[in-house]
Amino acid sequence: MFYATLVGLGVGYLISLFTEYYTALGKKPVMDIVRNSSTGAATNIIAGLSTGMMSTFSSVILFALAIWGSYTFAGFYGVAIAASSMMATTAMQLAIDAFGPIADNAGGVAEMSDLPDEVRERTDILDSVGNTTAAVGKGFAIASAALTALALFAAYVTFTGIDGINIFKADVLAALFIGGMIPVVFSALAMKAVGRAAMEMVEEVRRQFREIPGILEGTGTPDYGKCVDISTKAALKEMLLPGLLTIVSPLVIAYFMGAEALGSYMAGVTVRCVMGNISKQCRWCLGQC
Repeated sequence: MFYATLVGLGVGYLISLFTEYYTALGKKPVMDIVRNSSTGAATNIIAGLSTGMMSTFSSVILFALAIWGSYTFAGFYGVAIAASSMMATTAMQLAIDAFGPIADNAGGVAEMSDLPDEVRERTDILDSVGNTTAAVGKGFAIASAALTALALFAAYVTFTGIDGINIFKADVLAALFIGGMIPVVFSALAMKAVGRAAMEMVEEVRRQFREIPGILEGTGTPDYGKCVDISTKAALKEMLLPGLLTIVSPLVIAYFMGAEALGSYMAGVTVRCVMGNISKQCRWCLGQC
Protein backbone atom coordinates (compact mmCIF):
# COMPACT_ATOMS: atom_id res chain seq x y z
CA MET A 1 0.00 0.00 0.00
CA PHE A 2 2.89 2.33 0.78
CA TYR A 3 4.42 1.91 -2.67
CA ALA A 4 1.03 2.31 -4.37
CA THR A 5 0.73 5.63 -2.54
CA LEU A 6 4.16 6.66 -3.80
CA VAL A 7 3.07 5.83 -7.35
CA GLY A 8 0.16 8.27 -7.06
CA LEU A 9 2.34 11.04 -5.66
CA GLY A 10 4.92 10.41 -8.39
CA VAL A 11 2.28 10.68 -11.12
CA GLY A 12 1.08 13.99 -9.72
CA TYR A 13 4.64 15.34 -9.77
CA LEU A 14 5.62 14.01 -13.21
CA ILE A 15 2.43 15.13 -14.94
CA SER A 16 3.24 18.66 -13.81
CA LEU A 17 6.71 18.40 -15.37
CA PHE A 18 5.37 17.01 -18.64
CA THR A 19 2.70 19.70 -18.86
CA GLU A 20 5.18 22.45 -18.10
CA TYR A 21 7.51 21.19 -20.84
CA TYR A 22 4.78 21.40 -23.47
CA THR A 23 3.21 24.69 -22.35
CA ALA A 24 5.78 26.89 -20.58
CA LEU A 25 7.26 29.93 -22.29
CA GLY A 26 10.82 29.30 -23.48
CA LYS A 27 10.46 25.51 -23.80
CA LYS A 28 11.15 23.86 -27.16
CA PRO A 29 7.51 23.06 -28.10
CA VAL A 30 6.41 26.64 -27.46
CA MET A 31 9.38 28.08 -29.35
CA ASP A 32 8.53 25.84 -32.30
CA ILE A 33 5.03 27.32 -32.27
CA VAL A 34 6.53 30.81 -32.18
CA ARG A 35 8.69 30.10 -35.23
CA ASN A 36 5.77 28.63 -37.14
CA SER A 37 3.57 31.59 -36.22
CA SER A 38 5.91 33.94 -38.06
CA THR A 39 4.77 32.52 -41.42
CA GLY A 40 1.03 32.83 -40.90
CA ALA A 41 -2.03 31.42 -39.19
CA ALA A 42 -2.04 28.15 -41.16
CA THR A 43 1.39 27.04 -39.99
CA ASN A 44 0.51 28.14 -36.46
CA ILE A 45 -2.56 25.88 -36.45
CA ILE A 46 -0.65 22.94 -37.90
CA ALA A 47 2.16 23.27 -35.37
CA GLY A 48 -0.29 23.67 -32.47
CA LEU A 49 -2.33 20.62 -33.47
CA SER A 50 0.70 18.41 -33.97
CA THR A 51 2.33 19.49 -30.70
CA GLY A 52 -0.89 18.97 -28.79
CA MET A 53 -1.29 15.48 -30.22
CA MET A 54 2.33 14.60 -29.50
CA SER A 55 1.88 15.73 -25.89
CA THR A 56 -0.38 12.73 -25.27
CA PHE A 57 2.53 10.28 -25.66
CA SER A 58 4.44 10.96 -22.43
CA SER A 59 1.32 11.44 -20.31
CA VAL A 60 -0.45 8.28 -21.47
CA ILE A 61 2.71 6.20 -20.99
CA LEU A 62 2.92 7.64 -17.47
CA PHE A 63 -0.73 6.73 -16.77
CA ALA A 64 -0.21 3.21 -18.10
CA LEU A 65 2.86 2.62 -15.95
CA ALA A 66 1.09 4.06 -12.91
CA ILE A 67 -1.94 1.79 -13.33
CA TRP A 68 0.24 -1.22 -13.96
CA GLY A 69 2.60 -0.45 -11.07
CA SER A 70 -0.05 0.33 -8.47
CA TYR A 71 -2.01 -2.79 -9.47
CA THR A 72 1.15 -4.88 -9.10
CA PHE A 73 1.69 -3.55 -5.57
CA ALA A 74 -1.86 -3.86 -4.21
CA GLY A 75 -4.36 -4.87 -6.90
CA PHE A 76 -7.37 -2.75 -7.79
CA TYR A 77 -7.37 -1.30 -4.29
CA GLY A 78 -3.81 -0.12 -4.89
CA VAL A 79 -4.96 1.73 -8.01
CA ALA A 80 -7.65 3.46 -5.97
CA ILE A 81 -5.11 4.32 -3.27
CA ALA A 82 -2.76 5.79 -5.92
CA ALA A 83 -5.58 8.01 -7.17
CA SER A 84 -6.40 9.02 -3.59
CA SER A 85 -2.79 9.93 -2.87
CA MET A 86 -2.84 12.22 -5.90
CA MET A 87 -5.92 13.92 -4.52
CA ALA A 88 -4.05 14.61 -1.27
CA THR A 89 -2.43 17.57 -3.07
CA THR A 90 -5.74 18.92 -4.40
CA ALA A 91 -5.58 22.14 -2.37
CA MET A 92 -2.22 23.07 -3.87
CA GLN A 93 -3.36 22.14 -7.38
CA LEU A 94 -6.48 24.29 -7.06
CA ALA A 95 -4.37 27.22 -5.91
CA ILE A 96 -2.09 26.76 -8.91
CA ASP A 97 -5.08 26.51 -11.24
CA ALA A 98 -6.57 29.74 -9.87
CA PHE A 99 -3.41 31.73 -10.66
CA GLY A 100 -4.24 31.82 -14.40
CA PRO A 101 -7.60 33.63 -14.33
CA ILE A 102 -6.37 35.97 -11.58
CA ALA A 103 -3.41 37.06 -13.72
CA ASP A 104 -5.64 37.34 -16.79
CA ASN A 105 -8.11 39.56 -14.93
CA ALA A 106 -5.25 41.71 -13.68
CA GLY A 107 -4.17 42.31 -17.26
CA GLY A 108 -7.71 43.26 -18.26
CA VAL A 109 -8.02 45.68 -15.36
CA ALA A 110 -4.66 47.25 -16.25
CA GLU A 111 -5.76 47.77 -19.87
CA MET A 112 -9.19 49.17 -19.03
CA SER A 113 -7.65 51.51 -16.44
CA ASP A 114 -5.24 52.98 -19.01
CA LEU A 115 -2.24 52.11 -16.87
CA PRO A 116 1.27 52.59 -18.35
CA ASP A 117 2.44 50.15 -21.03
CA GLU A 118 5.04 48.56 -18.75
CA VAL A 119 2.25 47.42 -16.41
CA ARG A 120 0.54 45.60 -19.25
CA GLU A 121 3.84 44.02 -20.25
CA ARG A 122 4.27 42.63 -16.73
CA THR A 123 0.72 41.29 -16.60
CA ASP A 124 1.25 39.64 -20.01
CA ILE A 125 4.20 37.73 -18.55
CA LEU A 126 2.11 36.72 -15.56
CA ASP A 127 -0.70 35.71 -17.92
CA SER A 128 1.69 33.47 -19.82
CA VAL A 129 2.71 31.78 -16.58
CA GLY A 130 -0.97 31.52 -15.69
CA ASN A 131 -1.67 29.61 -18.90
CA THR A 132 0.93 27.06 -17.86
CA THR A 133 -0.37 26.72 -14.31
CA ALA A 134 -3.92 26.28 -15.63
CA ALA A 135 -2.71 23.53 -17.94
CA VAL A 136 -0.90 21.86 -15.03
CA GLY A 137 -4.11 21.88 -13.00
CA LYS A 138 -6.03 20.30 -15.85
CA GLY A 139 -3.32 17.69 -16.35
CA PHE A 140 -3.52 16.80 -12.69
CA ALA A 141 -7.30 16.33 -12.92
CA ILE A 142 -6.95 14.16 -16.02
CA ALA A 143 -4.30 11.99 -14.36
CA SER A 144 -6.43 11.36 -11.29
CA ALA A 145 -9.41 10.49 -13.49
CA ALA A 146 -7.33 8.04 -15.51
CA LEU A 147 -6.16 6.23 -12.38
CA THR A 148 -9.65 6.19 -10.90
CA ALA A 149 -11.16 4.72 -14.08
CA LEU A 150 -9.66 1.26 -13.54
CA ALA A 151 -10.95 1.06 -9.97
CA LEU A 152 -14.38 2.14 -11.20
CA PHE A 153 -14.33 -0.58 -13.84
CA ALA A 154 -13.52 -3.15 -11.19
CA ALA A 155 -16.45 -1.92 -9.11
CA TYR A 156 -18.72 -1.99 -12.17
CA VAL A 157 -17.80 -5.59 -13.02
CA THR A 158 -18.45 -6.66 -9.43
CA PHE A 159 -21.75 -4.79 -9.23
CA THR A 160 -23.15 -6.11 -12.52
CA GLY A 161 -21.91 -9.66 -12.00
CA ILE A 162 -20.32 -10.00 -15.44
CA ASP A 163 -17.12 -12.02 -15.88
CA GLY A 164 -15.32 -9.26 -17.76
CA ILE A 165 -15.44 -7.21 -20.93
CA ASN A 166 -14.69 -9.39 -23.97
CA ILE A 167 -14.16 -7.30 -27.10
CA PHE A 168 -14.29 -10.43 -29.26
CA LYS A 169 -18.08 -10.16 -28.99
CA ALA A 170 -19.61 -8.10 -31.80
CA ASP A 171 -21.92 -6.02 -29.61
CA VAL A 172 -19.14 -5.28 -27.11
CA LEU A 173 -16.76 -4.14 -29.85
CA ALA A 174 -19.50 -2.03 -31.43
CA ALA A 175 -20.18 -0.34 -28.10
CA LEU A 176 -16.46 0.39 -27.73
CA PHE A 177 -16.47 2.35 -30.99
CA ILE A 178 -19.67 4.16 -30.02
CA GLY A 179 -18.07 5.17 -26.73
CA GLY A 180 -15.03 6.57 -28.56
CA MET A 181 -17.34 8.57 -30.79
CA ILE A 182 -19.43 10.22 -28.06
CA PRO A 183 -16.74 12.69 -26.80
CA VAL A 184 -16.06 13.80 -30.37
CA VAL A 185 -19.74 14.45 -31.08
CA PHE A 186 -20.14 16.16 -27.69
CA SER A 187 -17.23 18.48 -28.53
CA ALA A 188 -18.71 19.24 -31.95
CA LEU A 189 -22.09 20.11 -30.46
CA ALA A 190 -20.45 22.32 -27.83
CA MET A 191 -18.39 24.13 -30.46
CA LYS A 192 -21.45 24.72 -32.63
CA ALA A 193 -23.28 26.05 -29.58
CA VAL A 194 -20.46 28.51 -28.90
CA GLY A 195 -20.49 29.56 -32.56
CA ARG A 196 -24.23 30.23 -32.55
CA ALA A 197 -24.01 32.22 -29.32
CA ALA A 198 -21.07 34.22 -30.67
CA MET A 199 -22.93 35.06 -33.89
CA GLU A 200 -25.95 36.22 -31.90
CA MET A 201 -23.66 38.36 -29.75
CA VAL A 202 -21.98 39.89 -32.83
CA GLU A 203 -25.35 40.73 -34.39
CA GLU A 204 -26.47 42.39 -31.16
CA VAL A 205 -23.29 44.48 -30.96
CA ARG A 206 -23.71 45.54 -34.59
CA ARG A 207 -27.34 46.48 -33.90
CA GLN A 208 -26.29 48.67 -30.98
CA PHE A 209 -23.65 50.38 -33.11
CA ARG A 210 -26.34 51.17 -35.68
CA GLU A 211 -29.13 52.23 -33.33
CA ILE A 212 -27.32 53.82 -30.36
CA PRO A 213 -25.40 56.93 -31.46
CA GLY A 214 -22.07 57.83 -29.92
CA ILE A 215 -20.86 54.39 -28.80
CA LEU A 216 -17.62 54.55 -30.76
CA GLU A 217 -17.02 58.14 -29.65
CA GLY A 218 -17.65 57.30 -26.00
CA THR A 219 -20.65 59.58 -25.68
CA GLY A 220 -23.28 56.83 -25.92
CA THR A 221 -23.92 54.02 -23.43
CA PRO A 222 -24.16 50.46 -24.81
CA ASP A 223 -26.82 48.08 -23.56
CA TYR A 224 -24.53 45.71 -21.65
CA GLY A 225 -27.44 43.84 -20.12
CA LYS A 226 -28.62 42.56 -23.49
CA CYS A 227 -25.21 41.01 -24.23
CA VAL A 228 -25.07 39.42 -20.78
CA ASP A 229 -28.59 38.07 -21.33
CA ILE A 230 -27.58 36.49 -24.64
CA SER A 231 -24.55 34.82 -23.06
CA THR A 232 -26.50 33.53 -20.04
CA LYS A 233 -29.39 32.12 -22.07
CA ALA A 234 -27.02 30.48 -24.55
CA ALA A 235 -25.02 28.86 -21.73
CA LEU A 236 -28.21 27.21 -20.45
CA LYS A 237 -30.11 26.46 -23.66
CA GLU A 238 -27.31 25.40 -25.99
CA MET A 239 -25.95 22.75 -23.63
CA LEU A 240 -29.22 20.83 -23.44
CA LEU A 241 -28.47 18.67 -26.47
CA PRO A 242 -24.86 17.78 -25.48
CA GLY A 243 -26.05 17.05 -21.95
CA LEU A 244 -28.84 14.79 -23.16
CA LEU A 245 -26.37 12.96 -25.38
CA THR A 246 -24.21 11.99 -22.41
CA ILE A 247 -27.21 10.93 -20.31
CA VAL A 248 -29.31 9.08 -22.89
CA SER A 249 -26.60 7.23 -24.83
CA PRO A 250 -25.43 4.96 -21.95
CA LEU A 251 -29.06 4.18 -21.09
CA VAL A 252 -29.71 3.14 -24.68
CA ILE A 253 -26.55 1.01 -24.78
CA ALA A 254 -27.46 -0.70 -21.50
CA TYR A 255 -31.07 -1.38 -22.53
CA PHE A 256 -30.41 -2.74 -26.01
CA MET A 257 -26.91 -4.24 -25.69
CA GLY A 258 -26.46 -5.24 -22.04
CA ALA A 259 -24.08 -4.65 -19.15
CA GLU A 260 -20.93 -5.94 -20.83
CA ALA A 261 -21.45 -3.68 -23.84
CA LEU A 262 -22.03 -0.74 -21.50
CA GLY A 263 -18.69 -1.41 -19.82
CA SER A 264 -17.03 -1.42 -23.24
CA TYR A 265 -18.82 1.84 -24.08
CA MET A 266 -17.46 3.47 -20.92
CA ALA A 267 -13.95 2.26 -21.75
CA GLY A 268 -14.17 3.92 -25.17
CA VAL A 269 -15.41 7.17 -23.65
CA THR A 270 -12.69 7.16 -20.99
CA VAL A 271 -9.77 6.53 -23.34
CA ARG A 272 -10.97 9.07 -25.91
CA CYS A 273 -11.56 11.72 -23.26
CA VAL A 274 -8.12 11.27 -21.71
CA MET A 275 -6.41 11.63 -25.10
CA GLY A 276 -8.54 14.57 -26.14
CA ASN A 277 -8.15 16.50 -22.91
CA ILE A 278 -4.38 16.14 -22.77
CA SER A 279 -4.11 17.27 -26.38
CA LYS A 280 -6.62 20.08 -25.93
CA GLN A 281 -5.01 21.66 -22.88
CA CYS A 282 -1.62 21.85 -24.63
CA ARG A 283 -3.09 23.21 -27.88
CA TRP A 284 -5.01 25.83 -25.91
CA CYS A 285 -1.95 27.02 -24.03
CA LEU A 286 0.20 27.03 -27.16
CA GLY A 287 -2.51 28.96 -28.97
CA GLN A 288 -2.31 31.61 -26.24
CA CYS A 289 1.44 31.86 -26.86
